Amino acid sequence: MMEKQIILFVRGEQTYDGVAPEVTELATEGVMTLDGDAISLAYEETELTGMEGTTTRFTLQGDRVVLERTGTIQSRMEFKQGERSSSLYETPWGTMVVDIATTKLAHRLNERGGVLEIVFTIAVNHQVTGENRFKIRVKEMAR
Repeated sequence: MMEKQIILFVRGEQTYDGVAPEVTELATEGVMTLDGDAISLAYEETELTGMEGTTTRFTLQGDRVVLERTGTIQSRMEFKQGERSSSLYETPWGTMVVDIATTKLAHRLNERGGVLEIVFTIAVNHQVTGENRFKIRVKEMAR
């Protein structure tokens, strides 16, 4: 297993019916872990994302990505292109069931960094709330 200090540029977009996308951009330090054929990216959320006190981890293995959040917000979402999954999303204000349909999952990641992109729709209590897109650029930190 190998761990590296990285810089992540995280761009999140949420698009609702006919409304301009809501965009969040975050540049933060994190850790990339390479373990066999799995790559994981972890970082701490900030006030900017509204999830201060939460650790976010994306784990890529094969054609799947699992997004886990622990801390103030607890959730686990699984993404695989063309598939649907359900998960619990726990917040300080309550727990909801979210259904995820992944329309695009692509990455070019290796031990030096790269890009991960996920496009998906989320349905909360079976009502689709719009399309979401994560684009994460990863760079090795200069030593």
